[in-house]
Amino acid sequence: MKNTFSRRDFLKTSAIAAAAVAVSGTASALPHEHANFSLPKLPYGYAALEPHIDALTMEIHHSRHHKGYIDNLNRLCDENHVHETSLERILASISRYPAGIRNNGGGHWNHSFFWNCMTPNGGGVPTGKSAEAINGAFGSFDAFKSQFSDAAKSRFGSGWAWLVRTSEGKLVIGSTPNQDNPLMDVSELKGMPLLGLDVWEHAYYLKYQNKRPDYIGAWWNLVNWESVSSKL
Repeated sequence: MKNTFSRRDFLKTSAIAAAAVAVSGTASALPHEHANFSLPKLPYGYAALEPHIDALTMEIHHSRHHKGYIDNLNRLCDENHVHETSLERILASISRYPAGIRNNGGGHWNHSFFWNCMTPNGGGVPTGKSAEAINGAFGSFDAFKSQFSDAAKSRFGSGWAWLVRTSEGKLVIGSTPNQDNPLMDVSELKGMPLLGLDVWEHAYYLKYQNKRPDYIGAWWNLVNWESVSSKL
């Protein structure tokens, strides 16, 4: 079949496209009106972390709490005309954004990170790069484990415990309140997260009630040391 698309048609189409770019400023601004974040799939089933974390807690935590943060974040980005699609870049300058984006953006990033900090049949003593880095920074794995557990236990109210690598390459343990994290420009603890533990009550209350130390002790059986090593 003969191609009937003429030179005149080509010039007309090109003129329309050029006008669209002129109106929008840049062609790259056209594909999306606002950020559109989505719920990541868990790398394991809801029951895979039992007996340490029960299936019902995991289902509620992932499909309701985490999804709720994402739904709120997308709505708030739309309402505030936030076009940035990199959550890390949003967090790095979070002081410029409303509190709702800080809370829900942090909730989305923190939980996405947290799921990968755990794995069925995990735990034990780290080996390889993780062991070398932890022993070098804290003297021994037992000393590291004790200090990290204390950071998780002593966080008043809701929040997170973290192992981070600072911009100077030093490993540091600390905690943040609510859904803050060390990537935020407002956080006192700053660095690249290597390991994180959620100590909000919704992460453990169905199984452990108010016994946060018991939850923390059980969580060590799930730590994904391969994930930690990959970030080193």
